[in-house]
Amino acid sequence: MAVKKRMLFIFNPRSGKEIIKNKLAEILDIFAKSNMEMVVRPTQYARDGYETIKKNGHKYTIIIAAGGDGTLNECVNGLMEIEKEKRPYFGYIPTGTTNDFASSLGISKNPIEAAEGVFDGEDFWCDIGMATTGYFAYVAAFGIFTNVAYDTSQESKNLLGHMAYIMEGIKCIANMDTYEMEVEYVNKKGKKVKIKDAFVFGMVSNTRSVAGMNLGNHDHIDLQDGLFEVVLIKKPNNPLELQSTINALLTKDMNTDRAYIFHASEINFKGKKSVSWTLDGEFGGNQREMKILSLPKEILMKIQKRKPVVFSWKNGLMK
Repeated sequence: MAVKKRMLFIFNPRSGKEIIKNKLAEILDIFAKSNMEMVVRPTQYARDGYETIKKNGHKYTIIIAAGGDGTLNECVNGLMEIEKEKRPYFGYIPTGTTNDFASSLGISKNPIEAAEGVFDGEDFWCDIGMATTGYFAYVAAFGIFTNVAYDTSQESKNLLGHMAYIMEGIKCIANMDTYEMEVEYVNKKGKKVKIKDAFVFGMVSNTRSVAGMNLGNHDHIDLQDGLFEVVLIKKPNNPLELQSTINALLTKDMNTDRAYIFHASEINFKGKKSVSWTLDGEFGGNQREMKILSLPKEILMKIQKRKPVVFSWKNGLMK
């Protein structure tokens, strides 16, 4: 007799504007048609998704998460606690405010369509980032703006949506810190490169957008190539230089001497003081040294049929 397949559905009932509550019956009906034994778990507290998957995730054929980037990060970290050979499929239904990871994979922001895509989709082996303090699905960052996601209250996110992030981000400019760092990375040719400079922002990503901003479209940003896209913004000498750099990011014209932009399979940051990091928009710890590795094709996802996930930076400035 064949062993019945099992599904674990974890959802954050407060994510985004709580849209999951109005769609839950339809989503569960879609899942029921899979004829899998289903366990449903609304998250009860911070890191509930992580602890649930770490403890019992290996018992399931597929784990599906519904929520924002915080829920995604919890579940990815939980999955990474399971041996790769025993790790279940992973499906994702984005219900957060920005949903950068889902956008990069072409996952619909409509919860019903995303739920259908989990079963009517294709296999996709996704790279995962491993940092000193934990795993991340699509971005690790420090510096200006990076505390916005966890400093913005859930109530503000639900009420104002993406505008809440913008309003909180404006406050960061007036309190901008500078971080002197030595950065050593392995480029896509396998060579080690060293940089020493002062930065106001750093981002190690595997995504086409961060905080809802598209990162461009020429040179490859591939979620399966084992490479990060890295942006390090130098300390501006005056407010005009800062504004010029921000404009370059917003317009996707990265042809600026105010930033280092490159690909890397691993990267090590050493600072003179501790730096506050975020992993997928969640607090990632205060570290004087942070090592980050790309783990190629680490998690097997079920996602909607889509065009190949290949994006790029304008002007082909990736090295």
